[in-house]
Amino acid sequence: MRIREQAKQRVIVALDVPDLESAIALVDRLEDVTFWKVGLELFTSSGPKILEILKSKQKRIFLDLKFHDIPNTVAGACRVAARYGVDLLTIHSTCGMEALKSATEAAHQGAALAGVKPPKLIAISLLTSISARQLAFDLKIPLELPEYALEMALMAQEAGLDGAVCSPQEVAQLRQTCGDDFLLVCPGVRPTWADKGDQKRSLTPAQAIIAGADYLVIGRPITTAAEPELAWKRIYEDLSAIA
Repeated sequence: MRIREQAKQRVIVALDVPDLESAIALVDRLEDVTFWKVGLELFTSSGPKILEILKSKQKRIFLDLKFHDIPNTVAGACRVAARYGVDLLTIHSTCGMEALKSATEAAHQGAALAGVKPPKLIAISLLTSISARQLAFDLKIPLELPEYALEMALMAQEAGLDGAVCSPQEVAQLRQTCGDDFLLVCPGVRPTWADKGDQKRSLTPAQAIIAGADYLVIGRPITTAAEPELAWKRIYEDLSAIA
């Protein structure tokens, strides 16, 4: 039982729905899920109300708003977001070192003012929908994709952030270089029985955990399944087998 509980806690289910009513219905349906991701679509629709509801149900929250702006604006946003008492909060590494440092300080300030534990600030290294070809030809980045993701994670670590979001295909290298205390969150995880969708750099949940991921973010393979409860159970049982 303890192994199963550990497996459940490492899966963050993406609450990627368009409105508050749909979100509440999904949370109630998957009542066994302990960790939820709230992204741009739902937060834009519902505002912090969804965070209040999740906390009232004793759920952990990954607030994935991917802040990306000038240092002062990013700091202000992190200061406010930290007051919600969420567990994880994201910011793009490409904001630069100054913004990353400002965000870290501001998040602690906001949490202290609200009397809550500060969120773990997690850097976006590179969106998992971006391929090596897109990085080179669309974004004009001369580095190889794994090297670029590593450089973004190392900059975030130097700035004092708690971890990084990366694709499962980069997680082993980041784990080896950044150490065991740096949180690695992997979206774009797809079971063998699920459609990959728009994810370009994916692994299965078990492969990602074995490679060094701390948390997996899984959305559509669970939330759009014909029977979401069975899909969720199948994933955490697969992870329990490797624990």
